[in-house]
Amino acid sequence: MMTKIYENSKMYPEYKKIRKGIYLPEQNISKKILVRISFIALFAALTAGGTFFVIPVGSVPIVLQNMFAVLSGLILGPVMGAAAVGIFLLAGILGFPVFSGGTGGIAVLAGPTGGYLAGYFLAAVLAGLIAGKPEYKTSLPRLIIAAAAGFIVIYIPGLIWLKGVDWGWLRNTRDLSWPQTFAGGLFPFIPGDILKAIAAVAITPRLRRLAADFLNG
Repeated sequence: MMTKIYENSKMYPEYKKIRKGIYLPEQNISKKILVRISFIALFAALTAGGTFFVIPVGSVPIVLQNMFAVLSGLILGPVMGAAAVGIFLLAGILGFPVFSGGTGGIAVLAGPTGGYLAGYFLAAVLAGLIAGKPEYKTSLPRLIIAAAAGFIVIYIPGLIWLKGVDWGWLRNTRDLSWPQTFAGGLFPFIPGDILKAIAAVAITPRLRRLAADFLNG
């Protein structure tokens, strides 16, 4: 029976029936694509949902969105994690209220938090590259390094944009000094980010195993 099914599937690509619970390769591929889309959509929604937890601190609020961005990479890997954060950013640019404080629109990117939003995408990519694709076993030191790198990289575009840049095609006239930039855009968030990184590392191993079950099954 198995031989006949595979012979038919080779001769007739449109042959997609299931017999006695046996799934053809075409159906396995479709199932895996659907699972990947579901995981990407889930983490995009989680990152957007982080907007409902906001603690105002100066011009850059404390949010959970950076943790979900890092988790996207830690759990899904670089490609799927980046896709999840990319969908979140696209939704915000299109005007959906998914940015901190329930804001949305491309104008938010020109505000003080614009650089941090770009950093979310970099965080998912970097954390995913270090952690790798979902596996059943990933060493704890590797996850710690991946989480730390993910949180740190957010601040590179975040602080540069917060300070104020003038690159001709990209202009930002806030013109803060570096001490002012660090005081307003870095130091207040270090304790919270350390706690969020610890939480992310704590829950990642089990979630990576769960993701591996679905994505590699």
